[in-house]
This record gives sequence, C-alpha cells and structure tokens, in this order.
Amino acid sequence: MAVGILSCLRVLSLISLVILVLDQPCRVFGSSRERHFGFINHDSNGVDTAPPAGMCASTVAVHGYKCQEFEVRTDDGYILSVQRIPEGRVGGGGQNRQPVLLQHGVLVDGATWLLNPPEQSLAMILADNGFDVWISNIRGTRYSRRHVTLDPNDSEFWNWTWDDLVAHDLPAVIDFIFKQTGQKTHYVGHSMGTLIALASFSEGRQVDKVKSAVLLSPIAYLSHMTTALGDVAARAFVGEITKIFGLAEFNPKGGPVSNLLKFLCAQPGVDCYDLMSALTGKNCCLNASTVELFLNDEPQSTSTKNLVHLAQTVRDGILSKYDYGSDYNLAHYGEAKPPKYNLTNIPRYFPLFLSYGGQDALSDGKDVETLLDALKFHDVNKLTVQYIKNYAHADFIMGITAKDLVYNQIVSFFRNHG
Repeated sequence: MAVGILSCLRVLSLISLVILVLDQPCRVFGSSRERHFGFINHDSNGVDTAPPAGMCASTVAVHGYKCQEFEVRTDDGYILSVQRIPEGRVGGGGQNRQPVLLQHGVLVDGATWLLNPPEQSLAMILADNGFDVWISNIRGTRYSRRHVTLDPNDSEFWNWTWDDLVAHDLPAVIDFIFKQTGQKTHYVGHSMGTLIALASFSEGRQVDKVKSAVLLSPIAYLSHMTTALGDVAARAFVGEITKIFGLAEFNPKGGPVSNLLKFLCAQPGVDCYDLMSALTGKNCCLNASTVELFLNDEPQSTSTKNLVHLAQTVRDGILSKYDYGSDYNLAHYGEAKPPKYNLTNIPRYFPLFLSYGGQDALSDGKDVETLLDALKFHDVNKLTVQYIKNYAHADFIMGITAKDLVYNQIVSFFRNHG
C-alpha cells in the first residue's frame, strides 16, 4: 500500500503497531463510583453504570453477537477493559464452552481482532465454532486508561514495560477468566502478545490456567528485522532519544511523537513512502476498507519505556528484563545485568502452535528459527509450526485469506488439545 509523504506520519504511527506495538485522558473513578475487582459496577437497581459505547457496542453487537464488558483490576492498580463474546450468532456449544483469550500487540488494542467482517474475523470465527471468546486490552490503550490512584496525565501511570504485562496484566486477565468460567483458557497472541506469553510460560506463570497457546508472528527475538525504518527506530529508542521530549506516554497522535517520526523518516536509507511494507513486510492479503478502518481506529498509546525495552531486545539479541544500566540493575535486580527469560524452561508438554510468514519484516524467519531452537526439546506432538511464504505481519490478523490458511487450523488445534 503506497502512501504519500503527507500521510507517512499517520501510517507510521499506526504501523508502529507491529514494529514493536488514545489520546483523550480519562479520569480515575473516585470512591463514589468504586469499581470492584473484575466486575462492572451496577447501581442499586442492578443497572449497568459502565461508560457507554465500549468495544462491544461499536464492533461486536452490531454484527448480531452477544457481548459483555468487564473490568479487571491488576495487582498494581490498573483497570483493564475485557470483552467477552460468549457464543456465536446462532448460539449452540452447550454450557461449558471452552474459553479462548485473544491478546493484541503493541500500539493497538483488542479491536484489531474485530476489523474484518465476521466471517473473516478470528474472534467471530471462534465464537461461531463453539468457543467462549475473551478479548484483552492492555494498560494504556483506549479502554484501559484507568488506575485506582494514578491519572494518565501522571508520568508514573506510564512507568512500565512489557515486564509488567507479564507480571500483572496477563495474570489478572487469565485469573479472571478462570474464576468466571471455572476452566482453563486457550490463548492466542499476535506480535507483542506472543512475547508476553512466552516470557510468562518460561517463568512457569499461567501454565496451570492455560490449556494451549497460539502464537501468530512471534517476536521473542527481534535482532534480524529486515526493515531500515525498524532498525533506525530501535536505535533511537535504545538511545532514549525520546527523553528529549520528556515523554512518558508514547502517543503516536501527539505532536512530540510526530516530530520524532519526522526525524526517523529523514534518516539515510529510510523510505517512508511505502510505509506499511517498510515496517511490516509486504502484506499480501489486506482488504483496503479494513486498512482504512484500522487507520481510523488506531494507533493506541503505550509507554515510552515499553518501546525502549523492545528496542533493547533488538539491540541485545536476547530476551531479558528491562535494562536500567548496571548500577540501577544492581538496585533493581541485585545483579549488574537484567535477568534473562529462559524459553527452554517452557514445559515440554505445553501445546504450542506457531505461525509465521516469509514476508514478515518484524517476525523475521531467522528470529523465529532462534525461538524454535529454544523449543527443540519440546514434545513433538505438542508443537505445531506453520510457515506461510507470502504472509507478512498484518496478514495474520487482517488478511482476507487468514480464515482458510490460519484460523481453521487454530480451531482444529484447540479441539485437538481441548
């Protein structure tokens, strides 16, 4: 998809989505409207008092599906928006439908699973195939800009990296689903959603409440990105250039970030003309109307610190916790270097399905091979690997051929490991 230079910044900010992954600040709910853990508040008459026009109303119910909005509080005080599609349009599936959690990547939110028509959307396809579908929105995104004490205008609200998603967000959502359903959940992650899952499993987290995991465009390693723009951006974030602007929140729609993106686009060897391809690889199978919808809805804010952490992964070629520098690492971790996430510790019996593309400039094949090498002792009947030669990063969540090539295989994988 070619774009002119005037639209370069708009697309870059949004496509940063897949490089390593709202603008309107929301008020923290006060004590007069206390939000109890995991449940939307109701008034004395049992009427839902949640903010109107959530994701259910805007992207799910309009297609004739039942949809429920929940709020989940993390143990460090963030209030996360979670949606549930409990059944397909025609119902069915019985009372004990198997839950599946969909986890998005960076700079986007859960709406990215719902951009295509229902017959091409993974969330709807799973619901229509008898699954109980849950969609997570990580801290800082449009519907998850709340905290029990902090305001999004406070820099401390943005003092986190994907380490915190591993330690707080993912456990809170999975625990909530387990309490609501009494069942383990299947998991689907895309891009950074694969990273936090792999890091969690490597530390023995969540494997007692997750039945299996599907990893689309896995990015556990990022040192072989085949994009000049991605490389320049990573170097900029490693150098923490954004501190010039004093940015705690990385808001792609804000003025300071636009200035940074102009700077990156001006670097030698960087071509911002065909930005989608420059960042994600040449996506083969995107519908133009879906891309336009994506551009209208995204990107979402993340923390600058989170992007720095992702950039450290590019620089170092290893998967480790956030690097504060040797002196601060000693204070934070008790050692000069940040601890590594050892993916060889993922239980060999844990069912995994990995799908990656030959045109993906972010989840490059060499990096996926490094991940697969870490899984080389995995039980052979518990590891499924799919390679799609002409797929790039966004094809896995928005591709019009994804139902036939990927999603049907996901349904079969879940049924085989149900």
